[in-house]
Parts: sequence; C-alpha cells; structure tokens
Amino acid sequence: MGRIYALANQKGGVGKTTTAVNLGAYLANHDKRVLLVDVDPQANATSSLGVDKNALSRSIYDVLIGATSPASLTMVTGCPGLDLLPSSPALAGAEVELLQVAGRETRLRHALQQVRQRYDLVLIDTPPSLGMLTVNALTASDGVFIPIQCEYLPLEGLAQLLHTIELIRQRLNPDLAVRGLILTMYDRRTNIARQVVQEIIDYFPTTVFRSIIPRNVKLAEAPSYGEPILTYAPESIGGQAYNALCREILTSEWA
Repeated sequence: MGRIYALANQKGGVGKTTTAVNLGAYLANHDKRVLLVDVDPQANATSSLGVDKNALSRSIYDVLIGATSPASLTMVTGCPGLDLLPSSPALAGAEVELLQVAGRETRLRHALQQVRQRYDLVLIDTPPSLGMLTVNALTASDGVFIPIQCEYLPLEGLAQLLHTIELIRQRLNPDLAVRGLILTMYDRRTNIARQVVQEIIDYFPTTVFRSIIPRNVKLAEAPSYGEPILTYAPESIGGQAYNALCREILTSEWA
C-alpha cells in the first residue's frame, strides 16, 4: 500500500507546488508509481502538468463532496508513472461546504484509501493556508514535507505550521510525522539565504534535507509549458537539484 505525503506550508510562494510537481516527476522517473493530488483551489499543480484547470468538468472538489470516486478522475500525465488527481477553481467553495459535513476532516483520507494501493507514493499539494483543505491533507497523510523558502519571513511561520501538525497528530492522525524540511529558492549570493540555511540546519539537524533547491529560471519557466523540469530542462541546476532530492528521499528508511 502506497505511502501518502502532504507538502504543506501556510506561507505562499515558497516553492511548494514546484516541489510537489517536480518531486512527483522524478520519483516516477525512478520507477515509482506516483499519484499527485492537487487540493489547492488555485490548481497550479494541475496546470503545471499541462491540464487546463478551467476546462475540467469535475475535479477533487467532486471527490470531497462525495459526488464521485477518485479512481474515476485520476488522469495520466506526460510523465510515465505519474498520475494526477486534478483541482479546479470550484474547490474554493469546499472550504465552506465541508464545515457543514460530518467527518469533514477525514473526507480526503477516506477517498484516498480507495486508490492508494495502486501507487508507491501519493503526494498531496496543499493550499497556502491552514484551513480545512490542508487539515484534510494532513489527516490523510503518513508524513509531511515542508518546503521553506530561504528567507527570513517564511522561517517565522514554521513554528505555527509545526504547532498545527502537532494538534492534528493529537486529535486526528497519531501517525503523522514531519518527514523533512525542503530548502527552496536558495540564492547563494545573499547573506540572508546562507543564514537561514544554517539556522534551519542548527535547529533541525536530522530533519532537513541536504539537497537544496536553488532559484532557477528554468524552474520558473517549466510550468508555463505544462511540464516538470524533468522533461523541460533536466540538465539545469533546478533539474539536478530535484533529482538529488528525489534520491535522498528514496534512500531514507521510511520511503
């Protein structure tokens, strides 16, 4: 049965979706069967894989409200081994609708139980918030990857996210664990980036991944072509960094 990992950070613009898409692509390239679940109403992971989010008649929204099964919506992508459970702007209404539904925190967990046996790994891209959709993702997951931009303000919000994860562990998902901090958008030319990296390593020496994702033009361009960096520019420094991160994750004891 496949392991489920959420990529979460309530701060926007930290490379969360970029990491979800590219990590999924590289894991699939290493012969893993991977499902990427997009539960962000912005649906950027969906469009980053070449799917027109505005043209979808159904999405993960329909799964969460119980209108359809996840198996009926799973899509193949241009990366062999990587499937997508897409999002659409309609998902924005789910935050409010789920508040009135029984078992609202576990809707995604129950849905993914229907398909997780088909995959080695399920990655969930979450919204930049700690609302009901993120709570659903964390409740459904075996672990969390936390992308952190190498700047000061994203570091400030880390304590709040860790507190939320601990609350979910206590109340909804006792098996939930932080599986790694992923340092993103690193600019080695700046002092603050180097300071943030060192501070995170000092505080979380056994939790932070050593593969650091740099700022890279090719990484920024790839989504506009509907491709992961694996197919768009695999030899770029961004492509090499995500490949290294993938290898690091695959050699961990819980992968």
